[in-house]
Amino acid sequence: MKTRNTKTGKQTRFWSSTAITSQAEDYPRPQLRRENWINLDGQWQFAIDHDATFEHDEVPFGATNIIVPFAPETPASQVGDTGFYKAVWYRRSFETPALSKGERLVLHFGAVDWSCDVYVNGLLAGSHEGGYTPFSLDITHLLNRNSGEQTVTVRAHDDPHDMSKPRGKQDWRRDAHSIWYPRTTGIWQTVWMEVQPRVAIKSLRWSADVASWSIGLNAEFTGSARGLSLRVVLKKDEQILADDRYSLQDNVLSRRCELPDPGIEDERFGLLWSPEHPQLITAELTLSDSSGRSETVIDRVVSYTAMRTVSVDHERFILNGRPYHLALVLDQGYWEESGLTAPDANALRRDVELVKALGFNGVRKHQKIEDPRFLFLADKLGLMVWEEMPSPYAFNQRAQERLLSTWTEAIRRDISHPCIVAWVPYNESWGLPDLPLSAAQRDSQRALYYLTRSLDPSRPVIGNDGWEMVAGDIIAVHDYDGDSQRMTARYSNAHTGSEAREHLLKSERPGSRELVLDGFDHSGKPVMLTEFGGICFSRDEGAWGYKRAGSVEEFARQYQDCIQAVRAPRVFAGFCYTQFTDTYQEANGLLYMDRSPKYDIGQIARHTRGER
Repeated sequence: MKTRNTKTGKQTRFWSSTAITSQAEDYPRPQLRRENWINLDGQWQFAIDHDATFEHDEVPFGATNIIVPFAPETPASQVGDTGFYKAVWYRRSFETPALSKGERLVLHFGAVDWSCDVYVNGLLAGSHEGGYTPFSLDITHLLNRNSGEQTVTVRAHDDPHDMSKPRGKQDWRRDAHSIWYPRTTGIWQTVWMEVQPRVAIKSLRWSADVASWSIGLNAEFTGSARGLSLRVVLKKDEQILADDRYSLQDNVLSRRCELPDPGIEDERFGLLWSPEHPQLITAELTLSDSSGRSETVIDRVVSYTAMRTVSVDHERFILNGRPYHLALVLDQGYWEESGLTAPDANALRRDVELVKALGFNGVRKHQKIEDPRFLFLADKLGLMVWEEMPSPYAFNQRAQERLLSTWTEAIRRDISHPCIVAWVPYNESWGLPDLPLSAAQRDSQRALYYLTRSLDPSRPVIGNDGWEMVAGDIIAVHDYDGDSQRMTARYSNAHTGSEAREHLLKSERPGSRELVLDGFDHSGKPVMLTEFGGICFSRDEGAWGYKRAGSVEEFARQYQDCIQAVRAPRVFAGFCYTQFTDTYQEANGLLYMDRSPKYDIGQIARHTRGER
């Protein structure tokens, strides 16, 4: 379907309602794809529950409809209500797909903000808390066997004033201000279903080891998989790299697939993933039963992985064993008409392509766990990603529990994406408001750092991006000084020795904050300027920014000066410029919010690369 943007007159394509497709870029779970799936996006009945008082069988659904998966605050949802309300309700019917004996119907939600209850035919199917992570429900036992039509009802609870939940950039005021943006309530990623066998492949985790030239696989299964076999075929394009079969002893399989090693560096390079060479390895997995006279295929999925390692060493970021300079851009991941939800998969692809066209090799996804399809496109097209946890703003027990739960789920969801090269659990002490004074808050930063490292030892972790670090693998500095010469002078001598570096990290205070606390040992760790710039150039006089340019020419000159100031000091192992696009009232983007460039995109790319 299409709707017209009444503000600009442009047409925007939104996802259709119920449809069966197998397009890889549209598939909501790109690293575990089955052939067919049923898309439940589209028109649903909708009701706002201002005080969260309705019961599921008493919701006064009327004539109001919403277009899922767009949040009701957005124009794309066709609701466009930006007021305060604690809960919302959704309802729609669907036809039961054909189910063979023993098959199950599984209902999937990409993300529902913040907590939700799901009912099928009036009965509770399950609940979930966490506004940025997916969940799935087996609804087979709740289907109405006397009718082909089923009804699903969803209640989403999302108190707009709750500061102890991870909320990222969602504003607590009625109108968005400063660096905060409109709220996102309820369903904001795809709702979909698929038919699964009684015993099925539930999850996959991939890992690469360049030193041993092998790919690690951890697979989990639903039902009882004992006695079954799993065939794993790994391919580079059409070339078979491995064809292994494993007998399953229980519902978890951990194996390492040895790949043929050419032993020649140039030929090895052809299999390594990097932004310049995003080589993926296709994986075909077949679960089967060989106990009878002939083999019976039970489940089949398609996935992918890559041969890629990242680390930090000797004050540098290391990709595939070699120093690599990170040139990132801060990406908020909002669209004017659809908020946190991309208008469609093409919009996600366009963002990846635009970032690369601007001369960057990665993004820091800021205060958002992004749609998995974006990560798939970053894997496919070659774009590195720093994944960052959306922050709460209060520090209390409930906030800590929610933060730990959501962050653990996010890492579990995204750990196999080769594009992700760093984890960022905290940003600028958000959620840790008294960090220098509170031992408990410093312990929280350490705890989340070590938890992240324990869940994934293969990537660097930034303990607190910006300042006040007590743990972390990269010293991530935020500095919005508008004087480029002063910026260059501040950092130019820090590479000359340990004393100069110590002076930088202990005495310089960008943003009036100490960079490291508690005697944090930063020796050998890379220093990166992970927020700087923030130049506002906008047609709107009321737009916000860290500094302002009055013309296109002045904007281009200021951006060039900013990049030169960051590229000149040898201390920096990388940088992240603020920001990719304008985001509502914050007009710091290299692009406008509609993704049009503020000056010639080729010239922006040359400036990003430090060229005149």
